[in-house]
Amino acid sequence: MKTLEIPTFECETGNHHTFCPISRVAWLYQKIEDSFFSVVGTKTCGYFLQNAPGVTILAEPRYATAESEEGDISAQLNDQKELRKICFQIKKDRNPSVIIWIGTRTTEIIKMDLEGIAPKLERQLGVPIIVARANGLDYAFTQGEDTVLAAMTHRCPEYDCYAMSQERRDAIDNVEEMNAAPAGSNRSNPKGRKLNNQTLVLFGSLPSGVASQSNSESKRQSIHVSGWLPSQRYAELPALGEGVYVCGVNPFLSRTATTLMRRRKCQLIGAPFPIGPDGTRAWIEKICSVFNVKPDGLEQRENQIWDNLRDYLRIVIGKSIFFMGDNLLEISLARFLIRCGMIVYEVGIPYMDKRYQAAELLLLQQTCKKMETPMPRIVEKPDNYSQVQRMHELKPNLAITGMAHANPLEARGIDTKWSVEFTFAQIHGSANARDVLELVTRPLRRNNDSIPDWGSLSRQTLEI
Repeated sequence: MKTLEIPTFECETGNHHTFCPISRVAWLYQKIEDSFFSVVGTKTCGYFLQNAPGVTILAEPRYATAESEEGDISAQLNDQKELRKICFQIKKDRNPSVIIWIGTRTTEIIKMDLEGIAPKLERQLGVPIIVARANGLDYAFTQGEDTVLAAMTHRCPEYDCYAMSQERRDAIDNVEEMNAAPAGSNRSNPKGRKLNNQTLVLFGSLPSGVASQSNSESKRQSIHVSGWLPSQRYAELPALGEGVYVCGVNPFLSRTATTLMRRRKCQLIGAPFPIGPDGTRAWIEKICSVFNVKPDGLEQRENQIWDNLRDYLRIVIGKSIFFMGDNLLEISLARFLIRCGMIVYEVGIPYMDKRYQAAELLLLQQTCKKMETPMPRIVEKPDNYSQVQRMHELKPNLAITGMAHANPLEARGIDTKWSVEFTFAQIHGSANARDVLELVTRPLRRNNDSIPDWGSLSRQTLEI
């Protein structure tokens, strides 16, 4: 019997070639509906916010830039006085439930004490102020979200194992009513399984529809999701503490996971991430195993999803792909695409937390064994010049890369897809596997006249 191939890791000394982290933070304002994000930076930050995430903004945004002028940078102005004026204006105009300050590189350079100023202004303002530093000094731009969520964990209420929310009581009562219903009656839980009484909190920002799918699947497995971090409203932040199980949905949230374990004493469920039908099934199965629940119907639903992906699979089977490394989603995406039949030459990743991604790495090994393909080369902090040389030799069909390298690679005959697109698309859950393959196959279809343009394919609504 063939054993699992152990992944080998290499580390190069490449510079950071990443998108600005406030791009990921700017998306959070849509998730936390009663929040206001104030980016403390220069006019450049303001211009970036207007242009980079602006394509997804259809209404007046709930964020702004507290601009640092020359007087601020030369320490001629009073930081607390200036921020106080801005925050009182925000409260007057918007009256948010929480204000989130995003510190940028400018605040780092001039040593602005945001953490010291925030508590004083919070008392004067009567509105919570959370400080998160998305300053571009992290390895990947997606870690901007990690910074915000890690800061937000400290504002979550303390979990009381002896108290139970009314929502949770109602959920348990509903299951007990279904269990007591006579045989043959119209019940949404035909097997009459009782709801697991352990507390589960999921962390990571997902669109509301995708989060609802995850909640529904957990409920189908008789597991109640007590809350999300972040929640849609600040007052609905989940209770955290001993006895609470937490599970992440994104591989770039290692700082949040560490904070949840060390500061809030939660128990982390180390699971693969719910990207692709295979990852979603493994994610749910891991949660079920922790709660001693036998999964129900997961294999059947996964097979149904794979059948629905056949049109895309015909395009990608046998095609090769190269990940340059930009957003920390590389391992999960590579695992899913290998399962789809692609050949992954190299997985570049800006930073690898082997503990947080241990389950994902194990699933990658199992997927390579199942598909009878060698483990891809995993390169941490890759040197982009060396990567381009390796691509020149390997000649992959597709490269997943940052925007800075897309045009030069296209000029050399290598099809590319921007890695940033995967961070703003709906890629989580089985139902969104088509969206991932749509992004991956678009450049392949564009440059192959023998393959029809399926960009207008209708999405079928499927369970997660």
